[in-house]
Amino acid sequence: MSSFGKPNPTAIGFFVFFIIVTLGITAWAARRTKTTSEFFAAGGNVTGFQNGLALAGDFMSAASFLGIAGLVAQSGFDGLIYSVGWLVGWPVVTFLVAEPLRNLGKYTFADVVAYRLRQPPVRVASAAGGLCVVSFYLIAQMVGAGNLVKLLFGLDYEVAVLAVGVVMLAYVLFGGMIATTWVQIVKAVLLLGGATVLAIMVLARFGMSPLRLFDAASVKYGPSVLAPGKLVSSPLEAISLGLALMFGTAGLPHILMRFYTVPDAKAARASVFYATGFIGFFYLITFVLGFGAAVIVGRAPIQALDKGGNMAAPMLAEAVGGTPFLGFISAVAFATILAVVAGLTLSGAAALAHDLWVHVVRKGHADEREQLRVARLATIALAIVAILLGIFFKGQNVAFMVGLAFAIAASANFPALLLSIVWRKFTTRGAVASMVTGTVGAIVMIALSPTVMVGVLGRPSAIIGLKNPAIVTMTLAFVVGIVTSLVWPEPEAEAKYAAASRRMLLGK
Repeated sequence: MSSFGKPNPTAIGFFVFFIIVTLGITAWAARRTKTTSEFFAAGGNVTGFQNGLALAGDFMSAASFLGIAGLVAQSGFDGLIYSVGWLVGWPVVTFLVAEPLRNLGKYTFADVVAYRLRQPPVRVASAAGGLCVVSFYLIAQMVGAGNLVKLLFGLDYEVAVLAVGVVMLAYVLFGGMIATTWVQIVKAVLLLGGATVLAIMVLARFGMSPLRLFDAASVKYGPSVLAPGKLVSSPLEAISLGLALMFGTAGLPHILMRFYTVPDAKAARASVFYATGFIGFFYLITFVLGFGAAVIVGRAPIQALDKGGNMAAPMLAEAVGGTPFLGFISAVAFATILAVVAGLTLSGAAALAHDLWVHVVRKGHADEREQLRVARLATIALAIVAILLGIFFKGQNVAFMVGLAFAIAASANFPALLLSIVWRKFTTRGAVASMVTGTVGAIVMIALSPTVMVGVLGRPSAIIGLKNPAIVTMTLAFVVGIVTSLVWPEPEAEAKYAAASRRMLLGK
């Protein structure tokens, strides 16, 4: 008999232990967080290996652990498109973004885009796009957290979301990036370890052979479970989703922000190398978890417990390891959500405080105390937004919601970031036009798509049939940015390109 929906003493014990440890880290970090640099970038003192683990911790979100396992369990092979799409985005980050970002920027990706352009308009546009990405990403984490805590503590969903928001706020508000980094490192180790043990326990039932597991899935659900086409049936939809997952990684504010925590570009490259290894290994495990849940637990019980399928991995843990193992895995999932929400909130606070307040409102004239005060106020505001979004989007599959966040990141942030790095003729108007087009276009298309109109609002049909808009909005963002820059050239920005390029490559 399942223990879901009743208080789980083992899970509560692990939850309390994790919160005590991480609050201890936060207390330690708070004593070392005295400046804006320490609050937003850990003073640039994180090593490449540490940052690689923290990057993996930031990236392996509730969508990765809960959402993908649920999608694979319910849709079979098609659920893996998210794993593969997110993983292949990392070479883009390695070769195009990591080094220029570390050499040119300070706290946010807008530092790079605005480096040789006029500051206020670029920072306003980039902050708007970045905050939209953060908001959609937060939805997925808070929905996953609400479902998990509700089922394990027996709390109301809304109370569970509120509790997660309050705990996360403590990490960021007092410990800043130092606390967030170490919480993410602890979480990455727990998640990799817990998922590996769960996968081994699943494979042990099939003679340690993934092929036998896949055969069992095929016998139970038919050969189509191992074939593509159920979740993403349209080739256009598949290409659009793939573009979002690949290039959205290079536009995620909370991922890009991590490159400022290391001392130099070499450490930035090393951190991406380590992160890619950890993340690749983890996504291989999600294959086993998804198919294992489908075979051992069954699709009907998963769907009955949570219509988004987000509880497949915890249900699998209970099926193969009993209530104690369910408690451990659930605590790991909880740690996963808290760490990612902390990173997202910190990146949003950086956009509000560093980009908008310091550079737009105060024109660069704000002392350390004022910047820290504004950053902490922004953190509180974002925590409230995260809680409200988590309540409104109750019942959505978290991997799917993160896919939409990637679509906005690929459309709003990536085109402007790439053009500012590689194209001499890129201008302020081009950057603003590109970011506004990508942000507004992606949000409007998502709002009119089946995701919102059918899934959230309950309408019988949607105005736009495309669920993932990246193929349209990302292309538009590039075209608008290039055309605007050519129509309204900016000689001053072009003249500064040589110095910017030198600094991107050499760091000085």
